[in-house]
Amino acid sequence: MARRTDGPIPPRDGSPDLPRRLEETSELQTRTEVFAARITGLTGHIDASHAHLTECVVEGATIDRWDLTGAALTDVRIDDLRATEVVARDTRWRSVEISGGRIGTLDLMRAEFDGIIVRGARIDYLSLPAAQLADVQFIDCRIGTMDLPQATTTRVAFTGSQVDEVDTRGLRAQHTDLRGLEALSFTDPTALRGATLSPQQAETHAVALAVALGISVAD
Repeated sequence: MARRTDGPIPPRDGSPDLPRRLEETSELQTRTEVFAARITGLTGHIDASHAHLTECVVEGATIDRWDLTGAALTDVRIDDLRATEVVARDTRWRSVEISGGRIGTLDLMRAEFDGIIVRGARIDYLSLPAAQLADVQFIDCRIGTMDLPQATTTRVAFTGSQVDEVDTRGLRAQHTDLRGLEALSFTDPTALRGATLSPQQAETHAVALAVALGISVAD
């Protein structure tokens, strides 16, 4: 008999597996393959579209625009990234940790996340339309707007995080734990099927949930 669980299944640990020794570099270009490197000093406009980063650390980058379209990141840690815009559409991320930093726009349309940790980051606009997120943790993050239309979330959890608005239209959620997310509003509360809220969250959003279900709320 299958074991019954009373709550959402938590994400697996997505910490990257990094080698002890990394080669130092300050260059990142389109369609390159970078392996076991510590990448520092990135500034301005960086085109790393369709690049492959494996077992790498990106540290202290201050970037106007970082193009990662079609790139693949495996066992990568990104520390203290300061970026106005990161365009990472159609990317594949596996065992990646983003720690600290400030990002204006993070565009992850159709991205595939597998084992990802976002810790202590501030993101003004996080765009995830049609993205696939599995085993993802958001820890102590501050997000302005999070767009999740037509996204799929499986074993995704939030801890000590805040967001102003979450666009959940068409969201497909399984084992998605929102109890650690302080959200001001959800665009489509009916799309939260498969997600877990705390009693306090359910009470806070009760009117919006009722209206979305066609229930009139009046004094």
